[in-house]
Amino acid sequence: MSPSLAHRLADYAAVAADLGVDAVALVPGPNFMRAVRHGFGGNERPLVLMIPAKGPAAAVVPNLELGSWELVGFDGAIFDWRDQDGYAKAFDDLMRHLAISSVAVEGQVMRVFVHHAMLAAQPDLRIVDAEREISALRMIKTTEDLTALQRAIDISERALTRTLDTVRLGQTEKQIEQTLVQMLFEEGADGLSFPPIVAAGDNSARPHAHARDDYAVKAGDALLLDFGARKDGFCADITRTVFLDHVTDEGRAVYDTVLRANLAGLDVTRAGVTAHQIDDAVISVLEASPFADRIRTKTGHGLGRDVHEAPYIMRGNHMVLPEGTVYTNEPGLYQIGNFGVRIEDDVLITADGYETLTHFPKDLTVLSC
Repeated sequence: MSPSLAHRLADYAAVAADLGVDAVALVPGPNFMRAVRHGFGGNERPLVLMIPAKGPAAAVVPNLELGSWELVGFDGAIFDWRDQDGYAKAFDDLMRHLAISSVAVEGQVMRVFVHHAMLAAQPDLRIVDAEREISALRMIKTTEDLTALQRAIDISERALTRTLDTVRLGQTEKQIEQTLVQMLFEEGADGLSFPPIVAAGDNSARPHAHARDDYAVKAGDALLLDFGARKDGFCADITRTVFLDHVTDEGRAVYDTVLRANLAGLDVTRAGVTAHQIDDAVISVLEASPFADRIRTKTGHGLGRDVHEAPYIMRGNHMVLPEGTVYTNEPGLYQIGNFGVRIEDDVLITADGYETLTHFPKDLTVLSC
């Protein structure tokens, strides 16, 4: 087993030991990708990597994936299975080989049929949800992680610049979305972090809006774009809100409030701050404004291999945020039937402050279109 792979697997063995369970089980997803550095899709064929607190790891691998699994550099026991035979025996053999009585799993990732397959092989197996502890290993970003994340953000910002240059009154939200997606791939994205949100006018007041193909943008509209490129396994997540042709006094005041909230969050960001403290600084600005009834969301979330991951930046979350954490600072104000404004940055927490990884301007922008 390669030293780097062995080192990464040791991280999960340590989680098992800390939790007092015999092993950690990983299935395809962001934690699996962090461990093996190769992508495997989640489909009807279970693939499980079992990492004991002590001793070598083992895996259940579909036979058709053995060629790809060789690229991982894994030298532990492998129990493969074919579609025509089913996977029950592979799980029986895995449990017999490891002789474990408890296992920690990713509660938000492991699918029910994999959970059942482990129990069918060993009915008295104790299964513990350790989503928080397993995913916490991804919270502090390495230099390699940050390089990939910055590439994803840079691609996204170049695509946004090009997209805004093409916006014209009379286009539909769907047409603008299609341009944005095209620009993301032209700029080098491997994929999308999530389906983009492109919303104008009253649709911008829906935090998770879908682009409409029957609404033509018009003068005075707020146009909100929330999107991100995926590059080298990492996700960007950026939101900017612009106004088309002109902005009303109300629009200007709402935008200024959201921007001040965004900056207030940055002002308190440094290693050792809690998620609660950041959110409280941001939301307090919004609450003190004339638009407090338009608050609908928390400040943000962690960002990395998943577009939403720990830590979650909200009041009541007193998790201390260490140096190397990346989070989204994305305050917003939304009035249903009117318009919404959101400004989102991707922020790296440093020892004595922060670094904004997003560099796209945040000054109020009115497009001449």
